[in-house]
Amino acid sequence: MKTVRRLVLALMPVMVLALALPARAENVPYEKQLLRLSEILGSIHYLRSLCGEKDGGWRDQMETLLETENPEPARRARMVASFNRGYRTFSSIYKSCTESATAAIDRYMREGEILTKEVVVRYGN
Repeated sequence: MKTVRRLVLALMPVMVLALALPARAENVPYEKQLLRLSEILGSIHYLRSLCGEKDGGWRDQMETLLETENPEPARRARMVASFNRGYRTFSSIYKSCTESATAAIDRYMREGEILTKEVVVRYGN
């Protein structure tokens, strides 16, 4: 299980960068997936730091996603709100690292990996 986690941790930055699709239109076809990915990044950012990760770069990955996506202000605000919602949701539930928190990390890592691959395959260049 730890090998899978390391693999996912190693692949997540690459997948987020691979998602860098030039899209400036207000309604892009993968908007729902990007909002969910933003929420997942916020959730992982909170949970990983709660469980001892000094700086996993999850906030940086969100910033990279915003920079490469270069959304219009309203769209950017929705993406940031999704990230913050993911962070706040878990910060209101978990005050210490528990088995449940690490299970949530694993689930969200898998979901983020699957979601990113699906978007890249379907909408990538």
